[in-house]
Amino acid sequence: MILWRRISLKLQKKNLSMIDKKLIITVVVQARMSSRRLEGKVMLPILNEPLLYRMIERLKQIRHSVNIVVATSTEKVDYEIAQLCHDKNITFYRGDLNNLLDRHYQIGLITGANIVMKIPSDCPLIDPQVIDKVIDFYLNNSDKYDFVSNLHPATYPDGNDVELMTFDALEKAWKEAQQSFELEHTTPYIWEKPDVFRIGNVEWETELDYSMSHRFTIDYEADYQFIKRIYEELYPKNPAFSLADILDLIASKPEIYNINKKYAGVNWYRYHLNELTTINASQTNELVF
Repeated sequence: MILWRRISLKLQKKNLSMIDKKLIITVVVQARMSSRRLEGKVMLPILNEPLLYRMIERLKQIRHSVNIVVATSTEKVDYEIAQLCHDKNITFYRGDLNNLLDRHYQIGLITGANIVMKIPSDCPLIDPQVIDKVIDFYLNNSDKYDFVSNLHPATYPDGNDVELMTFDALEKAWKEAQQSFELEHTTPYIWEKPDVFRIGNVEWETELDYSMSHRFTIDYEADYQFIKRIYEELYPKNPAFSLADILDLIASKPEIYNINKKYAGVNWYRYHLNELTTINASQTNELVF
């Protein structure tokens, strides 16, 4: 807890010098050790560094000026994440385990952000160029949207998940959201209400849709083996490898694609199809082996 308070105070002091800037974008990376399907996944080793650290390396390649904050919980098990962030000089915040909406809101408040971005820690192959495209889209249309993502509908390979919201939209969700899945997944209260919030979407410029066929995220051991192999193949040659590089690799070595293909399209929507109004069964797969 002392560690958390010290970093939080450091973040607050940092914000004082940024208060007069026109645009403050904070990227929130939600991370926890207690994954039900693959415990401790964010700390699994990738080329001798934790997966979470490798992901932060990629986020630091974002072209736009952003704050990057890891949002973990106050649970004892997540001290390991806090310690990693401390050791690697990564700003972090510790909050409620199940209320990620509150974690995002508190971080936005502390950093003085007028734009908050949600990037899950289970996306260690995310392409920073994709994040920049979402930011560019918003900046070019900032008077039109409260929320912009590349997920509604999704077209990019799963694991390139980018959600951007104004702090005002986030605050409204924080005040009004009540259902447990709205608190756990941060943004459903916003994108489930297109009559209340102005929703924008960025589609993959290739006009392809790989959202249900290509899986670059981590929930299972096979996902870890896939991601580990991608890093081993591409990172030594180019630490800033892109989405295109990954696609070229798995096209030339289909055995890599096959490592976790059975999980393609499996996501959290499947648990809430009776509650979600803007999501249908074609946007998720069940685990059937």
